[in-house]
Amino acid sequence: MIEIRGLVKTYDGKRAVDGLDLKVGPGVFFTFLGPNGAGKTTTMKIMAGLLRPTAGTVLIDGIDVVWSPVEAKTRIGYIPDHPFLYGKLTGWELLHFVGGLHRMGREAIEERGADLLGTFDLLEDAGRLIDGYSHGMRQRLAFAACFLHKPRVVIIDEPWVGLDPRNIRTAIEFLRQEARKGVTIFMSTHSLDIAEEVAERIGIIHKGRLLYDGSVEGLREASSQKDFEEIFLELTR
Repeated sequence: MIEIRGLVKTYDGKRAVDGLDLKVGPGVFFTFLGPNGAGKTTTMKIMAGLLRPTAGTVLIDGIDVVWSPVEAKTRIGYIPDHPFLYGKLTGWELLHFVGGLHRMGREAIEERGADLLGTFDLLEDAGRLIDGYSHGMRQRLAFAACFLHKPRVVIIDEPWVGLDPRNIRTAIEFLRQEARKGVTIFMSTHSLDIAEEVAERIGIIHKGRLLYDGSVEGLREASSQKDFEEIFLELTR
């Protein structure tokens, strides 16, 4: 579902992403790890069609995100690290706007939207202006909007900011369910505990280069350390 070949992104002569190669199949929960400035967000913005690569190719479900961006985006759901939501819309109006962009009918938007708003405990507030939402409520609405059109690949950049432990648990279980349905989840996080708990596969990137791609247990077996945090810090030192 995701195929990245020789991906390079350069800013002012410096490589933020340096020859990245990666494949992620259907239904895989992939967690992308790395320190600040490692190239995670740049990679994910290129995958989502928001940045053009300097070199290399990104295919989503076999579709090139540079040469066929609209077609690729029909298959993608994206939650950035700081989601922008139109404050003068209500929660329902935002979902109708997003659904319209994906050419969903009104009935489909309302049926799917009600299900997602219920999952993220927003049904009672969906008629209110988003300007009145807390940060956590905005983040949960971003989840609902992301999954509205039933994307096949979901790209999520550090989704836990502003969510309390209960809502983090709800989001994790929802993402696991979607992965079991065949949706490919590509998520970055700074929370090593969450990554260790949820990831079927992890990728560790540092200075634009992929240092590891595999399971947490495989990483432990290849290291003299057993503590995941210590292994991560050693790799990215």
